[in-house]
Amino acid sequence: MNSTRKLWAGLAVLLIASFAALLWVGSEIHRQAPPMPERVVSTDGSVVYTRQDIETGRQVWQSIGGQQLGSIWGHGGYVAPDWGADWLHREAEAILDRWAQREHGVDSYKKLDAPTQAAYARRVQDLLRPNTYDAATGTITIDADRAAAIRTVAAHYVDLFGTDPATAGLREAYAMRNDTVPDAEHRRQLGGFYFWAAWSSVTERPGSDITYTANWPHDELVGNTPPSNLFMWTVFSVLFLVAGIGLLGWHYAANHGEEMSPVLPKSDPLASIKVTPSMRATAKYFWVVIALFLVQILLGATTAHYQVEGQEAYGFALSEILPYALTRTWHTQLAVLWIATAWLGMGLYIGPAISGHEPKFQRLGVNVLWTCLIVIVVGSFAGQWLAVMQKLGLDKNFWFGHQGWEYVDLGRFWQWFLFIGLLLWLTLVGRALWPAMRTGTESRSIVSLLFLSVVAIGIFYAAGLMWGEHTHLSMVEYWRWWVVHLWVEGFFEVFAVAVIAFLFTRLGLLQTRTATIAVLFATIVFMAGGVLGTLHHLYFTGTPTAVIALGASFSALEVVPLAYVGFEAYHNYRLGKATPWMARYKWPIMFFLAVSFWNLVGAGLFGFLINPPLPLYYMQGLNLTANHGHTALFGVYGMLGIGLMLFCLRGLKPDLKWSDKLLGTSFWALNIGLAGMSAFTLLPLGILQLNAAIKHGYWYARSAEFMQQPIVDLLVWMRVPADTLFSVGAVALAWFVFRLWVAPKREAPVPSATAVAAAAITAKY
Repeated sequence: MNSTRKLWAGLAVLLIASFAALLWVGSEIHRQAPPMPERVVSTDGSVVYTRQDIETGRQVWQSIGGQQLGSIWGHGGYVAPDWGADWLHREAEAILDRWAQREHGVDSYKKLDAPTQAAYARRVQDLLRPNTYDAATGTITIDADRAAAIRTVAAHYVDLFGTDPATAGLREAYAMRNDTVPDAEHRRQLGGFYFWAAWSSVTERPGSDITYTANWPHDELVGNTPPSNLFMWTVFSVLFLVAGIGLLGWHYAANHGEEMSPVLPKSDPLASIKVTPSMRATAKYFWVVIALFLVQILLGATTAHYQVEGQEAYGFALSEILPYALTRTWHTQLAVLWIATAWLGMGLYIGPAISGHEPKFQRLGVNVLWTCLIVIVVGSFAGQWLAVMQKLGLDKNFWFGHQGWEYVDLGRFWQWFLFIGLLLWLTLVGRALWPAMRTGTESRSIVSLLFLSVVAIGIFYAAGLMWGEHTHLSMVEYWRWWVVHLWVEGFFEVFAVAVIAFLFTRLGLLQTRTATIAVLFATIVFMAGGVLGTLHHLYFTGTPTAVIALGASFSALEVVPLAYVGFEAYHNYRLGKATPWMARYKWPIMFFLAVSFWNLVGAGLFGFLINPPLPLYYMQGLNLTANHGHTALFGVYGMLGIGLMLFCLRGLKPDLKWSDKLLGTSFWALNIGLAGMSAFTLLPLGILQLNAAIKHGYWYARSAEFMQQPIVDLLVWMRVPADTLFSVGAVALAWFVFRLWVAPKREAPVPSATAVAAAAITAKY
């Protein structure tokens, strides 16, 4: 008990210190973010852009899908370019071409000899990098040549987002529908927002030789190369990783003994749990999980195919009805929704199962919450379709349409609706758990940790409500990653660890005291890197150097517990083989084993590949990021959601015979399919892009010139077998769940000892 108290105290101190540091960083980001000018003016006195232009341009960008169609500062989609990087390179080349024509009579600076090109490159850096923002007047003053180049690039974007035949090929390459932005003035203002994103990337902070985005994106033409602090903090990141693995290894060697209970139950203890009306009502949550999962896969296949055909699907002009920005929005949003629904259903099921208490009107609350979930999905998706098709209008888009932020795309009204739903879920689960927390049993600490994770899941989604329609882009990114990293990757993880530990202790396979200590220690280790590790997403989003220092150090600690997931996997395997009746839980245990594998590979190896500052400088927004996203999001959280769902289904249908054939097909098809997506497409394509980004610049790695190469098309087509196999696994899982209700098969009753003896005597005579 004393050691448990120390662990609780350590966890409390850790969380207070970590969140204090995270909030301090937020205040520094707010103070040092790239300025939003009132006007951009040329030295000849003409106004290039006003603040209203830039702000409205951002609204237009959000309404067409925002980060789902290309990216800004590296965050977003992968088929269209990063618009800031694209604008920056086009602007630099337009200036150079203007000089070449005026001073040498040629139409392109690339026709000049090498020494002249090198001199021009230094000259354009001297033009672009100095900070000419006047804080007193809110004015950015630019050279007349630069103003002319901006007009040239702006005209390109006006054509690109319209219907101009000259840019039709690029629209197809970028998977953009024709007339993405019908209003010509909105297209001009959209260019103003892209200019500001590029200006922030190339303009040096006052008193520094590093730009607002830490010299990102890599583009040697404009002098954007990795600053020295990226090298230094990358080295420290590796040192923190090695030290953390060493300390955790010492802990395992010193403290991990036999945690399994010395006396194992002879029958399944969970089989005796009474299924209450509210627990039975959670079944519909798992039906929704299956439906959303299948739709997500269909949309994922459509989104991937757009990378090959651009605007069509096997000759059908799909982009005119269901544009790429929309299919990708729904694909990424559904990934979070179906996984979260599985965990929400698990929470509602496990509350009464733990306490044995069915609160009054609990079933009604479960049903109301389910109805709210359906309304949120249908309503938010309808609003996003209207927004991307430009039928909603900018004045309504923020509240009811498409916010444009990857994974947090819902309109603000639907965000509030979801937050209220999460508070209802917190209330329902909390009041069911409360009687178990009031008892003085050994499992009280695990139940308390489970309850606190439920509170955090309910409350921390509020971070997605912390920005407004015109909040600075750097601050939106700061709060957005609170949701994506802390909410999805942080507190859901703690919730899952506590649930799994509780299940194994309730099954009588683990000693409660040792399991409690292990869970608390695992939570401390995970949150030590998890909270401040959020900052590794913010290195190049207009944030100060402190973000790189803290993010590099603590994101390395995120990987430390993943280095020992082999112990967890072996431990779960032993539990799965502990007694004959554990065969009833074979497939939930197998999915937990898959979680351990993908934790190591997807979250650990592929995560650390891109997390340190220097690698991420080149890799942010390339397919190596998508590789980590697929293998970690589905491999860890998706597999975990399926495993937890199967545990609940076993409790809901305790006397049914499960189809090993269907579940085995699902398990292996999902895992092999996911591995194939990574091995045959995302990883090799990401490596090709990385090589291009290092050699030629980030803009080139994301350009149509690079992405339309035959080798890229081949790699995308090589996803088809893996995607097909993955889909087979999902359909097998859906068919298994369907048969539990439509064509159930009951397990044969286990004969008593007397019946066995009688049968033996009968057979003898």
